[in-house]
Amino acid sequence: MPKITFLPNADLCPEGKTVEAEEGESILEVALRNDIEIEHACEMSCACSTCHCIVRKGFDSLEESDEQEDDMLDKAWGVEPHSRLSCQARVADKDLEVEIPRYSLNHAKEDH
Repeated sequence: MPKITFLPNADLCPEGKTVEAEEGESILEVALRNDIEIEHACEMSCACSTCHCIVRKGFDSLEESDEQEDDMLDKAWGVEPHSRLSCQARVADKDLEVEIPRYSLNHAKEDH
């Protein structure tokens, strides 16, 4: 079973956290199930960029992003070559290390 290591984020998981994931789950689903409240203003429909994350290890194990995700990533703050929308990036059979950026372009935090 693959694992995701979420790197420390001052607001969401100050100590960082390593959790188990199921193949086929999105990074966001795994995070939310483990009480890491990544913002997701569009309810995981790939219509915003608030769940932007950076996959520091294991990026190549993910399926490639599609055009819709790429268009949304263009709107995200702090995009890097290994950026993905956590609602769209599905876990494969490799462990991942994920950084949740400190900022997003969302002006009002949703309470999910």
